[in-house]
Amino acid sequence: MGDYRIVFNNPSLVGHELTYMADAIHRGHSAGNGIYTKKCQDLLERKLGSPKVLLTTSCTDALELSALLLDIKSGDEIILPSFTFVSTANAFVLRGAKPVFVDIRPDTLNLDADLLSSAITSNTKAVVPVHYAGVGCEMDRICSLADNYSLAVVEDNAHGLFSRYRNKYLGTFGCCATQSFHESKNVICGEGGALVLNDPTLMERAEILRQKGTDRSRFDRGQVDKYTWVDIGSSFLPSDVIAAFLFAQLERYENIQAKRKKIWDTYFDQLSSWAEEHQVQLPHIPDYCEQSYHMFYMIMPSAELRDAMIRHLKASGIMAVFHYVPLHESQMGQRLAPNSVCPVTSRVSSCLVRLPFYNDLSESDQSEVVNAIQCFDGWKGYQGWTARAARMTP
Repeated sequence: MGDYRIVFNNPSLVGHELTYMADAIHRGHSAGNGIYTKKCQDLLERKLGSPKVLLTTSCTDALELSALLLDIKSGDEIILPSFTFVSTANAFVLRGAKPVFVDIRPDTLNLDADLLSSAITSNTKAVVPVHYAGVGCEMDRICSLADNYSLAVVEDNAHGLFSRYRNKYLGTFGCCATQSFHESKNVICGEGGALVLNDPTLMERAEILRQKGTDRSRFDRGQVDKYTWVDIGSSFLPSDVIAAFLFAQLERYENIQAKRKKIWDTYFDQLSSWAEEHQVQLPHIPDYCEQSYHMFYMIMPSAELRDAMIRHLKASGIMAVFHYVPLHESQMGQRLAPNSVCPVTSRVSSCLVRLPFYNDLSESDQSEVVNAIQCFDGWKGYQGWTARAARMTP
C-alpha cells in the first residue's frame, strides 16, 4: 500500500471491539460457541427473522457447509453466475458438482433470471444467486422457478447484509444463505462468515456438520449425556474472540451504514454528470431494492480505458481495483464448463473499476478521488470509444 495516499480499503474499529475481545478471554472460553458467538447469532436471527444463524470462520466455509447440508454429490449441477468470487463455485465443486455458469444482467450485474430456465437439466440440484454489491437478484422469479423444478436456492449474500428485495431481507429467500464478515465488508471481524438457515428441517444437521460431525450442540444444551460422531462434518466454528469483535461491529451497524450511504451518495451525485458525458456506467439500484452500500464501481467504455483509469488514479496516489476475472474464462472454469458463454460477464469484467470505499473515508480524500476521475484525459487518442460505450448502455 506504500504507493498510495488513498487506499482501496481500510478496516476500522467502531465501538467496543477490544473490550469485548478481552472479556471473551477473561471468561475462560475463547473457543467457538461462547457467549459472543451466541450474541451475534441471536442479533442476526432477530434482525433477519430467520429461525437459525450459525457463525462460521468465513463465507467460504458457510458455502461449503451449505453444500454438505444439501448432500451435493458427483454429477450434480449447480447454477451460478460466472461473475463472482471463486468460493461460490469451489464450495460445490469440492463435493463433485459441476458448475453451470449463467450470464449476468448488464444493469445490476446480477444473475440474469431470463436465462435460468434454459440452464436447468435433470441433474440440476441448486441455484446460487449472488447479490452483487448488495443489490438483490430477482428473487421472486428465481425462487418460483426453483420451486417448479424442486431445486434448492442458496443465496451468496457476501455483499448484502441487511439489504432488502421488495422489503424482505436478502438471505431470507433461499433454504439457506451465506454472509461474509471479511475485512473488506461493511461489518467485519478480519475473517468470518455465517450460514443463515431459513428451512427449519436443516437446522439440527447443520449444527452437527459444523461441529465436526458430532452432536456436541445437543450435549451443550443438555439433551444428551455425551456427544459422539454421528455424521460427516468439519470444523467451521470461529473463535469466540473473533465473535466478540464481530458483535461490537454488529451493535454499530446502523452507524456504519449511515457513513457508507453518505460516501456512496457522494460518489453517485458528483460523478453522474461526468459519467453521462463520457458514457461511463454507474451502479443501478432498482426501485424495489435497498442496497447495503457495500461498494462503488464504474464501468468504463472499454478495457483499455478501464486500465488507463486505474493507472491514472495510481499516478495520483489513489488505489482503485478491477473486480472478478470471470470464472468461466479461468483455467478451472475451462476444465469444468468448457462451453460456457457469458458475453455480458466478459465485457463487464474487463471494464469495471472499483473506487476506494471504507467507513472512515474522509470528505477531503473522497473529493480528491472524484477530482482525479474528472481530470482523466485518457479519452484523447482513443478511437471508437463512443460507439463501444453506446453498446454498454443497458
